[in-house]
Amino acid sequence: MNCRVIRVWRSILLTVGLTVAAAFNTNTASAQPIELKLAYFVGDQHAMSQWLIKWANGLEKDSGGRITVKRFPGSQMGPMQQHYDLARTGQADVSWFLHGATPGRFPLTEIAHLPYLVGSAEIGTKVLNDPELRAKYLDAEHRGVKVLLLLTHQPGNVHTTKKAIRTTDDMKGTRLRFASPTIREFVAALGGTPVGVVATEQVEQLQKGSIDGTFIDYGGAGIAFKMGGLLKYSTEMYSYISSFAVVMNQDFWNKLPPDLQALVTKSMTGVEKEVGEAWDGLDVVGKKLLVDGGAEAIKLSAEENAKFRKIGGEVSEKHLKELEAKGMPARTIYTSMKALAEKHAKTSKNFWN
Repeated sequence: MNCRVIRVWRSILLTVGLTVAAAFNTNTASAQPIELKLAYFVGDQHAMSQWLIKWANGLEKDSGGRITVKRFPGSQMGPMQQHYDLARTGQADVSWFLHGATPGRFPLTEIAHLPYLVGSAEIGTKVLNDPELRAKYLDAEHRGVKVLLLLTHQPGNVHTTKKAIRTTDDMKGTRLRFASPTIREFVAALGGTPVGVVATEQVEQLQKGSIDGTFIDYGGAGIAFKMGGLLKYSTEMYSYISSFAVVMNQDFWNKLPPDLQALVTKSMTGVEKEVGEAWDGLDVVGKKLLVDGGAEAIKLSAEENAKFRKIGGEVSEKHLKELEAKGMPARTIYTSMKALAEKHAKTSKNFWN
């Protein structure tokens, strides 16, 4: 074999070697798991946190380890108000956030917050995840993120430290923390004084006497914010819900391979009943913690309940007109939500029964 042939073979072997090495390196790189940073604003003991942990573990398992989830519970990445933007900007890849923590950014989604629209978290979560409602109106409000799931807590009540609320007249002059802009309007219409307080500061303001009470669900009052021993009265109106979203950063979503996108979508499909039941189940536990701490649970008379509902209806009508004046399809969405709520109430937990 002459020198020229030897040089040719060496060149061929070198090329093959480099090609194999490149392929090996590419396969090695592609085998690196994708880290998903998950942010949420309460501790791991909360029922929704437990559901998210279960979801994260399932995603890791079902992806064969191609996705790994790093969790940031308890507002480790930032306060509650920042959790939407954490996902939108990419600091978190997925976040669970409260719509009411950023008032005014989700006016169409927050139509669900209007008084007496849904009677449980199961109903509310089913309503908000209606495919047509989301595709036409709700997902578009969540700019910069991919909506994975919308959900609600169970209907909330008014809880006070000194004054019992047994009638609509008892609301007059009472300083109450509101949970969302629509509940601010409800408090005002009832003659109370709505006070804006960040959810995490409720206990401090109640202790200081800066507010007389708060609109919140039993689970939030008893479990999340540990108000047992501080609250003296819980008036069971079951008058409103607050909504949440689990969202993924849009760029992170776009970079996922199609099969992993399909896996994420599947993991969030058909979970409305499960998630709703988890929230509704907090009601009994939260109530017990408050009652054990000395709170009186007050049931409204049929007459007073009707009065509260009438005022709630007036608040809803006023709010819808304000949104319509801004060119929003508020009444169409409200009518759809109401019809869906009535439909799902037939087969779901309902605190109004």
